[in-house]
Amino acid sequence: MHRSRLLCLVAFTAALSACSYKPSFINEYKIDVQQGNVLSQESIGQLKPGQTRDQVRFLLGTPLITDLFHQQRWDYAYHYRNGRSGEVESRRLAVFFGADDRLLRVEGDVAPATAADLNAPVAQSRLVDLGSLSPEAAAQPLPPREPPGFFRRWLDNFGF
Repeated sequence: MHRSRLLCLVAFTAALSACSYKPSFINEYKIDVQQGNVLSQESIGQLKPGQTRDQVRFLLGTPLITDLFHQQRWDYAYHYRNGRSGEVESRRLAVFFGADDRLLRVEGDVAPATAADLNAPVAQSRLVDLGSLSPEAAAQPLPPREPPGFFRRWLDNFGF
């Protein structure tokens, strides 16, 4: 009887240690975890004092935290953990509004804008040539339209 208890205890200990041991050649897949609002320096650089709440929401997205007791403050948080390296990147941003619901200031992990960032963006356009028809091809009439198939006629009968 004593021997069977000892054997069960050894088997249980071996099974328990097998669950915690991982050989070095086994690499499990770990996903990248991204939480919160993606805050790019480009979108933060477009914020200007005097913008409305809707304009700020358009630029940064819906805030992660809107406090009932501090309605003039919106908090944005971003957390990214790389699955392979385990590196963590976190950003926090607080946007403050005045009594007239206009943007007063921004605090958090933001770099100050340079003079080049404050200039109005230059409109850039590009002309794309989709090709042109030769005069002979433009003079030819279009081919006749094919009659609808069985299923299309059936769907048209039922109003679809």
